[in-house]
Amino acid sequence: MFNKKFDKYFVIDTNIILEDFTNLAKLSQESKNLIILPEIVLDEIDSKKSGFDEINYQARSFARFLENSSINDSKEIDNYKIIIVSVDNITFNIISKESYLSDTKQMSLNIANDRKILEISQFANNFYDKQIEFISNDIMARVRATSLDLKTNFLKGDGKDEEELDFIKNSEITFEELETIDNKDITLIDKDFEIQNFSYCLQVKNSDQVLLASIKNKKIHILDEIELRDQIVVPLNKEQLFFTNALMDEYYNIVIVEAKAGSGKTLLALSSAVKLVRKKQFQKIIYIRNSIESLDKGEDVGYLPGLEEKFRIYNHPLMDSLRYMARSEHKNKSANKKTYTPPTDEEINEKVDRTIQNYSIETMWVGEMRGRTLSESFVIVDEAQNMSNKTMQMVLSRIDHTCKVVILGSNKQIDNFYVNKYTNALTTLLKSTKKENLYVNLYAIKLKKVLRGPITQWAESIF
Repeated sequence: MFNKKFDKYFVIDTNIILEDFTNLAKLSQESKNLIILPEIVLDEIDSKKSGFDEINYQARSFARFLENSSINDSKEIDNYKIIIVSVDNITFNIISKESYLSDTKQMSLNIANDRKILEISQFANNFYDKQIEFISNDIMARVRATSLDLKTNFLKGDGKDEEELDFIKNSEITFEELETIDNKDITLIDKDFEIQNFSYCLQVKNSDQVLLASIKNKKIHILDEIELRDQIVVPLNKEQLFFTNALMDEYYNIVIVEAKAGSGKTLLALSSAVKLVRKKQFQKIIYIRNSIESLDKGEDVGYLPGLEEKFRIYNHPLMDSLRYMARSEHKNKSANKKTYTPPTDEEINEKVDRTIQNYSIETMWVGEMRGRTLSESFVIVDEAQNMSNKTMQMVLSRIDHTCKVVILGSNKQIDNFYVNKYTNALTTLLKSTKKENLYVNLYAIKLKKVLRGPITQWAESIF
């Protein structure tokens, strides 16, 4: 078995498996390539099998996967032991070592483990007949590997950049076409129309008039801007008008938004949800966000006392949006008064509590969604850039046909140690818009304008 030649040799870091253990099958290509697993990777995965967060499910899934494996051969070389394992047409070499250089050094556990994985990688690079490639989504681990003259790489998805997607297009129409433009076939206006062109800015030739339109079944539908502005949080630019229209339109089952910080995505989604619940189109609003605990190397909510305390930090974006809406509503009601008196914190908190109760606003984290079925709900999935494809698949599979789903995220704000901008759920969903589907009516948009204020705009521009 040790004489078999492979096309490529990959040493796999723990985060590749915890992002999605099916990555191994993709890298293996039906045993054309060899997957090398340092024993430390198995130890780290074993330590994460307990719990209800995303990485815990991935760890257990990988453990169940290994249960079907068979050991084919083993070999000892100096201080190293190599075990050949095969399962589901994937060939693994699991490499262990009696003692490591990092065992004698005073360093944190995660750094020590990284060093041990790289010790195994160095050995593998010398042992096999071809140069190995160290695969990790951890930039620090890759930098250390590069300093040791190891070839490194990370998961890149299919290599296509979601930034190439053009969701809003500009086109020209004549003054004579104005009367018949609504419900007209878009291909008569734009012969280069593609399925992901969900919105159009239609410039009337020789005038300053611009019509905003959405495309449904390749038909043009002019937006009613007055109706769209009639809500607690008023859309302020064309991007927000397009987004609000998709939120309010019963035609769309799923709305996907990639947006900068401070672009108003959560506010507009929540404001539209409240309006639709008020109109009895949905019974409740459900806000879903990946728990901080899922981020492993981020702040761990497990150390905070009490369930309410744990999820207060987790629900900050929702609560901030509800408070903003309460202040906006108070200001709108005081518009005709001669003097404006700002509401007290107590009044705002009371208004927020009433809104949560009146519109049945619930919060969920991904760890509690397995086995659930969500019905007749306006579902907001926030921070999608921090979800793996497996987690998003699980979340969406909990939602029945009576719901509307709004998926929000920003690829400039990835905090999850186990995903990157190429492999996260937000990017996967954005790319899916290029293909026609028979199951749901999709809408996608990018909100590029920052409306939170000049400080946010400045930060976006320089960083």
